[in-house]
Amino acid sequence: MQKLPYKFSYKFTSDDGIERTMMIEDWEIGQLYWNCLKRHEGDEAKACVDVKKKYFDDFAKTKDLYLFLGTTREFHLIAPNPFVIIGTFHSKKIVQPSLF
Repeated sequence: MQKLPYKFSYKFTSDDGIERTMMIEDWEIGQLYWNCLKRHEGDEAKACVDVKKKYFDDFAKTKDLYLFLGTTREFHLIAPNPFVIIGTFHSKKIVQPSLF
């Protein structure tokens, strides 16, 4: 598999109020990038815009997004945050009606 020329990540504020940035290592984001690059006939900027739209405008804003985290052994004992996103689960949001 070809190495991605970009590192994609999510930046968010965790429950403890700390702003965090976590790189996405999921193979699906790589495949999405290559598909977008092909669709845009090699235009990397347009491919990156499409990836961002999918992960931010779709997954993060319209779905219940869960991040699967893992660590890399290389940084496990020396990095302040050795975690990376190794997968995402994005189900349809279900809004429960009020019980009152």
